[in-house]
Amino acid sequence: MSSNSVKSMMILIAGPYRSGTNDDPALIRKNVEEMESYALPIFRAGHIPILGEWLALPLVALAGSRTLGDDAFNEIFHPIAVRVLAKCDGVLRVGGPSVGADEMVRVGRSLGLRIYNSLEEIPRGE
Repeated sequence: MSSNSVKSMMILIAGPYRSGTNDDPALIRKNVEEMESYALPIFRAGHIPILGEWLALPLVALAGSRTLGDDAFNEIFHPIAVRVLAKCDGVLRVGGPSVGADEMVRVGRSLGLRIYNSLEEIPRGE
């Protein structure tokens, strides 16, 4: 993480969820674990890490989603991440190719958020 200090930020961690998994639950879980692996270092650097999945998946279940990509899933999964971005200060893009993660970066950039591509780029929070 950068040695410069900034006000504590809320940073969305954006990476592949379904991409490259053929919807295999074990591979999806691995993608989530990869994104989550950045959360503790971001917290320890003085910031608030968030994954859209942390908010979306319980709501998707409550909405009655039965399969990935069904109406209930699509109603919530990406839209909640877009709403969360309006409350964030930055986006950390991690992992491989992902249309959804790239969309989070695009939306974040349009909102004027800081976009990071590595932990080392994130300054320490106060």
